[in-house]
Amino acid sequence: MPTNVRVKPVSGVLVMTEVIMNGKLPPPVRRSDGVIVPFNKDLIVKSLLKETQLVKELYNERPLTEEEARMIADEVQDEILGMRLKMLSGPLIREIVNVKLLEHGFAKQRNVYTRVGMPLYEVYKIDNSDGYESRENANLQPNPETFHKKKADFLSKESYLLMIPSHIADAHLRGDIHLHDLEYWGTRPFCQDWDLRYFFHYGLMPDGTGTHTSVAGPAKHAEVAILHAAKVLGAAQTNFAGGQGFFNFTVFMAPYLKDFDSKKLHQTAQMFLYEMTQLYVARGGQPVFSSIQIESGVPKVWQDAPVVSHGKKWTDLRYGDLEDTVHAFAVALLEEYLKGDAMGKMFNFPKPEVVQRARYWDDKAFEDVMLKAAELSAKFGSTYYDNMIPAYRGGEDGVSCFQCCAYSFSEDGKSENFQKKVMFEDGAHFSMGGMQVVTVNLPRVAYKSGGDESRLMEVLKSTMDMAKEALMLKKTTIRRQFERGLIPFASQRPRGAPPAVDIDNLSLTIGFVGMNELVQHMTGYEIHEDPSAQKLALKVLIEMDKIRKSYSEETGEKFSIARTPAESAAQRFAVADLIHYPKFARELVKGDLEKGLSLLNDTKDIPVYYSNGAHVNVAAQLPLDQRLSIEQRFFPILKGGDIFHVWLGEANPDPEALMKLNMRLAKQSWVGYWSHTKDITVCRDCGYVGGGLGSNCPVCGSRSVKNYSRITGYYQDVSSWNAAKRQELKDRYRVRLS
Repeated sequence: MPTNVRVKPVSGVLVMTEVIMNGKLPPPVRRSDGVIVPFNKDLIVKSLLKETQLVKELYNERPLTEEEARMIADEVQDEILGMRLKMLSGPLIREIVNVKLLEHGFAKQRNVYTRVGMPLYEVYKIDNSDGYESRENANLQPNPETFHKKKADFLSKESYLLMIPSHIADAHLRGDIHLHDLEYWGTRPFCQDWDLRYFFHYGLMPDGTGTHTSVAGPAKHAEVAILHAAKVLGAAQTNFAGGQGFFNFTVFMAPYLKDFDSKKLHQTAQMFLYEMTQLYVARGGQPVFSSIQIESGVPKVWQDAPVVSHGKKWTDLRYGDLEDTVHAFAVALLEEYLKGDAMGKMFNFPKPEVVQRARYWDDKAFEDVMLKAAELSAKFGSTYYDNMIPAYRGGEDGVSCFQCCAYSFSEDGKSENFQKKVMFEDGAHFSMGGMQVVTVNLPRVAYKSGGDESRLMEVLKSTMDMAKEALMLKKTTIRRQFERGLIPFASQRPRGAPPAVDIDNLSLTIGFVGMNELVQHMTGYEIHEDPSAQKLALKVLIEMDKIRKSYSEETGEKFSIARTPAESAAQRFAVADLIHYPKFARELVKGDLEKGLSLLNDTKDIPVYYSNGAHVNVAAQLPLDQRLSIEQRFFPILKGGDIFHVWLGEANPDPEALMKLNMRLAKQSWVGYWSHTKDITVCRDCGYVGGGLGSNCPVCGSRSVKNYSRITGYYQDVSSWNAAKRQELKDRYRVRLS
């Protein structure tokens, strides 16, 4: 200890109390743990030798040698002595070290040595509900959990951008691609649709291990089965970044409901809806992003499958025996959705995915379900229609579902284990979901092509190659986490069962934004304006699917192409292109360009956007049939997911008209998934709920109202949307059906 330093012991720790500056010793250091210690350059050497080891694992580069580390430490000490400071901090020393590393060409070593975090100013803004970035998730509401999540997200995103290969990180930051849910890149898969039979046979371990939470045996009663179902989706959200759902929900619940009268069925349905919309605990304080597939009857593939419930596989009961119960439960669910909550507003989760099959339309026995679904669309816009009739959806012989904001997952019945999963042999079950989504900026691809179609396909391939590389990296990372037991709910194996999630069966999804703007740049026409634009859009999609197939053949992985919901990516790409390709982007971005340009250097929440997926411009004043004729052609190619939006212009649309439209969409189109979006106003004073986007209540006159609409693939309060999506809401061309 230097003689010019006086110390006193505090609880066994030496704490610096005074330093006499003599110009030869650096000032003391206030460590992040609150202890003040003398400066010691040997600690810099030690930390450099330890922490730069990480470059071997992340970048396959060499760490610093001891000689190099000592050279850096000496220069840092000299730099500090010249600053004439009275106190140092750990972060300040690290900043100086990082500057020296860059000066000597150790850029990768600097990456792993850097400190991540955010300015105190931004922390303050978040804690006072004034976020540092555009809102990426309208399902988040201001509360302490959300504030904590935003700060954690900032740190996580910065960390992962430093940990992944720099060319992928740079491509994301430039806006060539978008890495969705970047904050969860190294810890979670994306989304999952669950097989309820697994939990009805093995019971419930919310933590996946049984060590931190109580373990429940298989449900024996309907109320317990419903509670277990809700808890499964809630627990799963701690392990996944995206939506959670149940395929075949009404069918798998039926064994618990087979003796129920109408009153009990409704009570059970109501219980589930309230459980799912009151579990305000998911990822930073939000409702569980969830969906359920509502079958009106028992699909062909399940007719002869043995029932799995009450902790066993039944030998004398088939799901086909329960069709009446399945039907009655579907009606009860839809009627409870129609009632709404105690205020009269909609249950926005779980999303009701009402399955469309030819026999549900041909058999009058199922007409009540189809009518209730249309009534729900007319009242709240809640219903989603999952159309199994087109051949590309797998028909009656496969298992398929839509999830999250319209991603599609399926097993077509051709795999050798398909029948084992149907029969639940040795616990074999369906595990459908997505590992990760990486989205391609199609307008950027067009800008880079210089207007040449051959060059366009070359740039498209190279950009998709970048997305593929990112997806393969994600797969490797998550498989490692899974094998280490660090995604415990997904990897659980109760009583020697197979893992709850087949981690190798999760889809690697390449999404895209801005097909409309790509063809507009290349042809001079938007998709709806000329057949040449539609032809090019199809040509690009076919090429993307061809590239996707080559990736699957090369790697053995499940790659898919999907329209991206683009709640934030559509805005982010548009803003990035206004910065990097202003000559072209100013002609093509949608929204409020004048305001967007005025805000370009001041904020990220800018009211400009590109069109989602291969959708027609939302502002295009097209008759519904004309838009349908264009967009339906893309569905068979986009097996990874797409959605057809019907923006309703009526405050109170006719359910019968909606039902007729639904039958036509189901039986006469290639559309695999659609919804009818009705704008809604809710008064927080008198409880009024009605159609349209009002600024005040038409009943009591209060201005304390909330507007709700569908942002991408789910309903949420409009005030929580980012500026681009709020602008898109204004721009939407709404149609009248009567």
